[in-house]
Amino acid sequence: MDDLHLPASAGPGLASTPRHPMTPLDAGEIRQVVAIIRADAAFGEDFLFEVIELKEPAACGDGKAWPREARANVFLADKPGVWRLNVSLADGVVTAKSFHPEARPMIQLEQFIQIEDIVRAHPDFIAACAKRGVTDMSKVCVDPWSAGNFNVPGEEGGYLSHTFCWLRLYENENFYAHPIEGINAVVDIKAGKVIRVDDYGASVPVPMGEFNYEAQFRTEFRKALKPLDIIQPEGASFVLDGRVITWDKWRCVIGFNAREGLTLHDISYDGRPIVNRASIAEMVVPYGVPENGHFRKNVFDIGEYGLGKLTNSLTLGCDCLGHIAYLDAALNTMHGDIFHIEKAICIHEEDDGILWKHWDFRTERTEVRRGRKLVISSICTVGNYEYAFYWHFDQAGMIQFEMKATGIINTSACIPGQPGKYGVEVAPGVQGHIHQHAFCARLEMAVDGPGNSVVECNSYAEEDEAKNPYGNAFYQQDIVLKTELAACRKANPETHRYWKVINPNKFNHTGKPVGYKLMPESTLTPYFKPGSPSGVRSGFMKNHLWVTKFDAEERYPAGEYMNHSTGAGGVEDFVKQDRNLENTDLVLWHVFGLHHQVRTEDFPVQPCIKTGFKLMPTGFFDQNPGIDVAPSVNKASKLHGTSCCGG
Repeated sequence: MDDLHLPASAGPGLASTPRHPMTPLDAGEIRQVVAIIRADAAFGEDFLFEVIELKEPAACGDGKAWPREARANVFLADKPGVWRLNVSLADGVVTAKSFHPEARPMIQLEQFIQIEDIVRAHPDFIAACAKRGVTDMSKVCVDPWSAGNFNVPGEEGGYLSHTFCWLRLYENENFYAHPIEGINAVVDIKAGKVIRVDDYGASVPVPMGEFNYEAQFRTEFRKALKPLDIIQPEGASFVLDGRVITWDKWRCVIGFNAREGLTLHDISYDGRPIVNRASIAEMVVPYGVPENGHFRKNVFDIGEYGLGKLTNSLTLGCDCLGHIAYLDAALNTMHGDIFHIEKAICIHEEDDGILWKHWDFRTERTEVRRGRKLVISSICTVGNYEYAFYWHFDQAGMIQFEMKATGIINTSACIPGQPGKYGVEVAPGVQGHIHQHAFCARLEMAVDGPGNSVVECNSYAEEDEAKNPYGNAFYQQDIVLKTELAACRKANPETHRYWKVINPNKFNHTGKPVGYKLMPESTLTPYFKPGSPSGVRSGFMKNHLWVTKFDAEERYPAGEYMNHSTGAGGVEDFVKQDRNLENTDLVLWHVFGLHHQVRTEDFPVQPCIKTGFKLMPTGFFDQNPGIDVAPSVNKASKLHGTSCCGG
């Protein structure tokens, strides 16, 4: 097992080949952007940096040198608003600037601990803890949540965090087993002070049972299984040149930014483009609890925190197995320094089982091909939860996105044996609330090049009795979704609904337009009222599919500035333009996720639960694209200690 750790940033002139235009900003470029902004007469040392990222070029052909540009959001510690800037690295100047007085920056990583310290020192919070028998404030853990926009008097125009708290009994102990129920401090982040402590009453005791998950606290382990090693004696089959990866017939560019984290660009198969850009552009976790301060749990982990900065540094032999390549990430801190994440992105191959097989019973001859897949992944920790992002590419032209959710459920306290209507007791006096994890994939489609259309496909039973004398007939009906409003769609399992993107200018050998279909496999039904505070801001959840005409500035399904947002500026507003969707550049916004009624099995740490979607070729190829995979036998496989191949 080898570590092909390839840092994302390299010194000037060290790249072996020209850098791809979609390569993220490296540490040197981030420092350059900071210097350019601070040298601008309108800005200076007092300005803080929310995000500095690559301003992605509108198009990028191989071998063409594109000028490097950056986007940056800056703000002041003591004043409202966000300045949005474009910066030319070649010219060393700010080329565009706009001020958004109502916008608030994302809550910064550096602010998390500051918020906890501010809350623990406040006399009202100390008094509320004392009512519950908690007097050692060093043992109190405070999680800063985004405050949302709930029209609470006294919070108008603020840059706030709404907090929840737990008790840690001793070092490294699982504090989520000891929720301190009914105390929520609200912090003005800019002012650095608590503006209010909501105390809903001390009738629920702090549960004191210990439920640890770290190995150091476990006294017994099941008998270990025998080693299962991923052996690749000749190394990996992929080639990584900077941020450009080629594997089998696939090629793409691996990107990364502070908000979305992992992004993919210029995805093609055998030289034929499929997707210009793919990312998970937003996620929201709505909880279904109206009690105490829990009604405010409706956090946008991407838009309000930024998943990029919450990305894990991965561990060889644990997070990924086999012959691994890693990419680092260079991001900015709030003060303009470099925040470096080593091994932020993992690249490896996995066995994918049988790709195709047939046994001819007449001749008793068998043909079988075993498939493999390329996996590009990253893992992010948002407070109590881990989210693992996996992009899979198989040898038959399929792209699959898989999200694994693990970590620790968000807990609250209850009277032992008496969980609330909206929760499940997972340990005596500890409950987890019902909630959902909603994700939105943003897919800039380019199926066999520019000029795409989107088609909805539904299957129906034949209702014409004359055409269906035996009652067995059913068929698929395809309808072109011609405008943005017509393409606001929900999944329908009764008709096995899916959507395909076709290129009406390219045809397969049957004369049909080539295409790729989006399979909606994990759709959600939202339960918030449309006009409610959470419903207004989570409007993108109303549909499982939105389709828009490509606009480089329409980037996020819930809006550009999510912290304390009003719900404006997202995909609901984009589609109101009702632009033509035929034979043009399209963006698919696919909403999927997890409906999570918690189980006792989800505590003290949750086994991975999975969600995702597939992009599958549909008429894109003239035949099975895996037909040319060569026969092979894995000679390392053994049966009771004997080689399967007689060797």
